[in-house]
Amino acid sequence: MLQLHHFPGNASMAPHMLLEELGVPYELKLVDRAHNAHKSPQYLKLNPNGLIPVLVDGELVLYETAAICLHLADTHPGAGLAPALGSAARAHFYKWLVWLTNTLQAALILYFYPERWADDERGSAQVKAHAEARIGGLLDQLDDELARHAKPWLLGDTYSAVDPYALMLCRWTRGFARPARSLPQLGPYLQRVLARPAVRRVFEQEALAQPWV
Repeated sequence: MLQLHHFPGNASMAPHMLLEELGVPYELKLVDRAHNAHKSPQYLKLNPNGLIPVLVDGELVLYETAAICLHLADTHPGAGLAPALGSAARAHFYKWLVWLTNTLQAALILYFYPERWADDERGSAQVKAHAEARIGGLLDQLDDELARHAKPWLLGDTYSAVDPYALMLCRWTRGFARPARSLPQLGPYLQRVLARPAVRRVFEQEALAQPWV
């Protein structure tokens, strides 16, 4: 059985939503960040970076959220969570998944952990402010893409693995002065993702407080 090592509200949310969407048997293994379980010797054997999530699929131990999402989509092609290999849609799927993890998520990490890139509180405040400004522009890019094609999902007419990933990251902006939900296209888009039964089950299973985004 698939095992997802997770923590509520963390980067494990996207693969958790995909697992629910797939409807396959899986087991959730809580990694209690509150007690630094992600830095324990046992967990570091699974992911030497000490980050969440990890997916265990038989003999395969996989970390990095985007890689896990790709693996789940590829091993369950009948679910249609990724476009056909070799298609233009598949290329855009790769583009947006990489953009989400390497551009938007990276900027969010700067915002939430500014002390990693500064020597004092003043420096941390500057890093956080610049990160929030950068994230604002990236949210505009997402909003513009949804406006450009005027379709329900990020890739267009078809729901894919990039949509729960986008929801997860947009949710992390809920405390911003200008959160993702406030943008004209992103707000309704996030509600469409949230309306999916699989997504709602994950928010309920992880006992996340309202508002969800």
